[in-house]
Amino acid sequence: MHIQHIESERGVGLLLRLNWDRALAAAIVFVSLSLGAWLAGL
Repeated sequence: MHIQHIESERGVGLLLRLNWDRALAAAIVFVSLSLGAWLAGL
């Protein structure tokens, strides 16, 4: 179980390294949506 968790974390790290630009774009979109929802809720 623990070894599987470490393997999956390594896989996620590898994916992030390969697709960091996509991950960054997704994070920016996510933050923008969160900010928009938060501002709309004020």
